[in-house]
Amino acid sequence: MSDLLDQPASVRTGEELDLAKLEPYLRTQFPGESGELQVRQFPSGHSNLTYSLQLGEKMLILRRPPFGNKVKSAHDMSREYRVLSKLHSEYDPAPEVLCYCDDLAVLGAPFYLMKPIYGIILHKNLPDGLKLSAATARKLSESFIDNLLRLHQVDYAAAGLADLGRAEGYLERQLRGWIERYHGSKTHDYPEIEKLSAWMQAQMPTTRAVSLIHNDYKYDNVILDSNEITRIAGVLDWEMCTIGDSLSDLGTSLAYWVDAEDPDELQQNRWGPTNHEGSLTREEVVQHYALRTGCDVSQMVFYLTFARFKLAVIVQQIYYRYHLGVTKDERFASMPERIQILLRASWHGAQCGRI
Repeated sequence: MSDLLDQPASVRTGEELDLAKLEPYLRTQFPGESGELQVRQFPSGHSNLTYSLQLGEKMLILRRPPFGNKVKSAHDMSREYRVLSKLHSEYDPAPEVLCYCDDLAVLGAPFYLMKPIYGIILHKNLPDGLKLSAATARKLSESFIDNLLRLHQVDYAAAGLADLGRAEGYLERQLRGWIERYHGSKTHDYPEIEKLSAWMQAQMPTTRAVSLIHNDYKYDNVILDSNEITRIAGVLDWEMCTIGDSLSDLGTSLAYWVDAEDPDELQQNRWGPTNHEGSLTREEVVQHYALRTGCDVSQMVFYLTFARFKLAVIVQQIYYRYHLGVTKDERFASMPERIQILLRASWHGAQCGRI
């Protein structure tokens, strides 16, 4: 399946790296590499930017904040680097980082370098040439959730990450913060915002399970082993990782998980082939997690409602940069429609009480 491996492409206009400044820095970090520097960019992703670097024979991955970023806390490279530097030895799907640079004279923003992880990344639809039987799709679904559970079982204190976040009051802080983020990046009036804000504050559960959480765990943030498609070889995009409510992490994954019987407008917001024959449904995902952990999942409607709301706010923040003209990426032009779909789905779920 080597032709299905995730591949970088040409660097997008407006997101070029200053190679005249980057190359001397790389030479100091990897003095044994004498070949030329080549740079390409991974085309997926809407937040932090990811580049593939080839310096002579050495392959590297560079992560930096988006151009025009004004919210440091949303794209904290030093925090993401610190998480990965401690987590990889405890949870090997996390990338192995190599170095961190906070010298703004190099690229105008902090960045870090990590080792590449080779494999297949599933996006909205299966790539041409990849066929999954119903049995394999089901096994992949289970592996996907088991790998999230494996992260939740990491002893974060032993890993040196106990100060990454505060479990006490986590949901309350998150809910307040995401409502504030929406209003701070508002461009349109959506009728669901006020209704959802009031409902979530009234229905907020008590946190019962605390763990290290990824906060953006979905199919296109995992790398699959090309020799064994149901094995998770890597997990990407750790910028929102923290210590918090474990079920909120599961809820985030559910917000990306679109069932085969979901309406057409929700299918537009699918982030992976979760509607493929044999895949677990959202309800089955929740029951699989509950069976493995013994967690009380009776309030998953809240967690899914909040996760869809949070995802809508993330998309709103991305669109806000486009609205202000600080990014020219035309993928962002249609984001208000996606925001509306997510908010409608969030409110519908809250009203009907189903996941």
